[in-house]
Amino acid sequence: MPEGDTVFLTGERLRRALAGHTLTRTDFRHPALATRDLRGHEVTAVRTVGKHLFLRFSGSLSLHSHLMMDGSWRTFRSGQRWSMPGHHARVVLTHPTAEAVGFRVHDLALLPTAEESRFVGHLGPDLCSPDWTALDAARAADALRARPGAELGEALLDQRVMAGIGNVYKTEICFLLRVTPWTAVAGIDAERAVDLARRLLVANARRSRRSTTGYDVPGRRAWVYERTRQGCLRCGGPVRVASQGEGTWARPTWYCPRCQSGPAPE
Repeated sequence: MPEGDTVFLTGERLRRALAGHTLTRTDFRHPALATRDLRGHEVTAVRTVGKHLFLRFSGSLSLHSHLMMDGSWRTFRSGQRWSMPGHHARVVLTHPTAEAVGFRVHDLALLPTAEESRFVGHLGPDLCSPDWTALDAARAADALRARPGAELGEALLDQRVMAGIGNVYKTEICFLLRVTPWTAVAGIDAERAVDLARRLLVANARRSRRSTTGYDVPGRRAWVYERTRQGCLRCGGPVRVASQGEGTWARPTWYCPRCQSGPAPE
């Protein structure tokens, strides 16, 4: 699932391609929106909150999308061939010089801009927000501490604590805190966890190749995430993977038993 930094970068690309332009064609290939036509509307802004994206139009309308597991928005020059098959397109927004296509974006809704909070009002502070403040950091730390008995990995994925963390960042934040993802929240420094999460996502919010290590070379962009074959980037020791979470919320979770202390599945 795309994480907060990916959604933020997607929003930046959509903003550059669409903002300030009037749409000359729209094509909604989604059952709930199939009859809607936004021709003549200007794209006034693009807003991202955690993993949620809003395209705002004149007339105080917003198009909400959540990329879920495999959705993406891509932009093209007018007349340029799409980079994905047309049958994956769910929405097409066109103006004379550019086109934006939402591929596999099944979670779509058109709503009044004033009602965007219906989708994001329950979320914690957005880690990629350019308006992040010390108050946001304190709010996120308090929300994390409010779950003292929860496993850290699961608490980090709770978007009500702070918005934008997915499985990659969950795994890497736990590694950098030197604890396993199964460590209870009560055993970690909440302020440090929030600060680390914020710094990692902001560092990656404007680049297409994510790195949590500071290295931008293949094979060295993560400390333990998906490194069961290569081993821990810090110590070279074996990296283990186990499932964390229940049912549909279960996620493969990597950790280094040498570098990270705390409980882990047998």
